[in-house]
Amino acid sequence: MRSLAFPALLAAGVIGIACGGGSSHQNNAITPPGSSANVQAIVVNSGPAGNYANGVFTSVTVCVPSSSTCQTINGVLVDTGSFGLRLLSSAGGGALTMSLPQQNGSNGNPVGECAEFVSGFTWGPVVTADVQIAGEKASAVPVQVIDPSFSSVPQSCKSSGVPEQDTLQQLGANGILGVGPFLQDCGGACTQSGSANPGIYFECASGSCQVAQEALAQQVSNPVGGFATDNNGVIVELPSSLGAAASLSGSLVFGIGTESNNGMGSVTVFPINANGDFTTSYSGQSYPGFIDSGSNALFFLNTAQTSLPSCTNDDSFYCPSSTANLSARDSSGSASATVQFSVANANSLFGNSADFVFGTLAGPNPGTFDWGLPFFFGRNVFTAIESHSTPAGQGPFWAF
Repeated sequence: MRSLAFPALLAAGVIGIACGGGSSHQNNAITPPGSSANVQAIVVNSGPAGNYANGVFTSVTVCVPSSSTCQTINGVLVDTGSFGLRLLSSAGGGALTMSLPQQNGSNGNPVGECAEFVSGFTWGPVVTADVQIAGEKASAVPVQVIDPSFSSVPQSCKSSGVPEQDTLQQLGANGILGVGPFLQDCGGACTQSGSANPGIYFECASGSCQVAQEALAQQVSNPVGGFATDNNGVIVELPSSLGAAASLSGSLVFGIGTESNNGMGSVTVFPINANGDFTTSYSGQSYPGFIDSGSNALFFLNTAQTSLPSCTNDDSFYCPSSTANLSARDSSGSASATVQFSVANANSLFGNSADFVFGTLAGPNPGTFDWGLPFFFGRNVFTAIESHSTPAGQGPFWAF
């Protein structure tokens, strides 16, 4: 998922929780594999709301810092296009029931965040937690709790032009695990005062919230960057899935070139700019491109540019009369690679209410290439974190 505000907040795309039909399937708990401390099980299925198309989920354990008071949350969306952990509170129908220490501003008032995505915004307090995934741990990490009962949503957040997604039915997940290529969800802009501050963090008192400056160390942050080891990035590993299926299992591997199981091999490395983009070329034209497991389809260009018609009942997706086999070229500096992909009729894909995995699901995104979850099927996709060293140089970069 990519932010509406600016590049270093959540990154990109469309969640699309209602695209998979009206099934009532529920997300099963995910048991982490025991073979390696840096490997976490992930699964593409219908999610905890039972209606998520192409969502990849995992489990995350959060603890009161420096204590044994912990809770494991299943059904958390794995998002290489955003930065930081966000957990849906039980007040919104989510799974988080435990209390975590509230972060307070310099004046002692609680800090909240309005995290804006292309598809919606999440609102709630910033808390502190120890975050455990597989055998890895990040201590005292700023985390957003998505909580519709927390203070009053600021008017600037309400008027952002996207809907509030503070309940399970709206979000389709019990949280979002942002493991993208940047460390904080806002960066230097949120440390500024006045008009230079984009208005993402707030200090709240007596039901009223005011824009606040937020130091980098206090911002919601990518927990992988806080691991003691294996902290320079992640690899999403998912098998091929060209047709529709009910579920698909894979692995989230922590670290790049830090263990025997996360070497880079012969992958091509694509450095990215401050927006998190490289270049994607299609039909002789170049566009910004990015890789995002939090987007549930390949979202690119529009009907005028692709000749692919949108679905008449939902223009979020393409509905060609027959499957289109296409190609585009990703490049950055001297690195380049051709990507072959297919686009099927979304209405046909959604015809079986038992299926939630779609390798050929795509939709329009004018002027941009969002390589969403179908891009990950059959690939090992590397996300290197900014300012962290890897065998291929310092992040941020994508590699596949």
